[in-house]
Amino acid sequence: MQSWGTTSRFDQRDTGKEPSKSGVIGLLAAALGIDRENWTDLEPLTHLSMGVRHDRPGVPKRDYQTAGCAEAYTIIKADGTPSKEGVVSHRFYIADAAFLAVLEGDDRALLEKAHAHLQNPAWPLALGRKSYLPSEPIWIENGVQDALLRDILARWPCIASKQKWEELPEKLLISFESEDGSGVLKMDQPLSSFAERRFGARFVRSEWIPFPQEVTHVPA
Repeated sequence: MQSWGTTSRFDQRDTGKEPSKSGVIGLLAAALGIDRENWTDLEPLTHLSMGVRHDRPGVPKRDYQTAGCAEAYTIIKADGTPSKEGVVSHRFYIADAAFLAVLEGDDRALLEKAHAHLQNPAWPLALGRKSYLPSEPIWIENGVQDALLRDILARWPCIASKQKWEELPEKLLISFESEDGSGVLKMDQPLSSFAERRFGARFVRSEWIPFPQEVTHVPA
């Protein structure tokens, strides 16, 4: 399970159809042991460009949760007053999905450091929510490549383990940051530490690519 919400408010917790940039940067921050209030170490990660490939889109699901709905329960509201009215929460997520997330930048040392910590993270990793732990390792062998982001998305072998009931698709959906301002506007660009929770806009383009060939290295 994974959830990549960018517009969640109160008792409605949304998810996007693919990993958000704020979510992926947050995952790397956990791997590197960067505290929620530490903007100095987080900022270099936010300057990386991100692309995503939908190796298995997954299935949208909804988790129905309640708190304090039993007659004997009392909950404390945001203003500090007690209440006998229970809280109902709708939390959306994606099940059985597999995404290839690629980050691109000029600081190779930063990329190598982040890649190494994904194999040996400082803190537990999660896919959008703390309760959604990865079912498979996130670290990929030879994960740091001297190649363009789009070339990686187009050529890297499919990371989704084929199930008996699945047929390999003829094409995969990819999305990547647009430099000319075209595409869809997304409000998931971190502008501050995660403690402050300020996010800005970025433009993301999407397109279909042929199903990638089985290669183990993408040349520069």
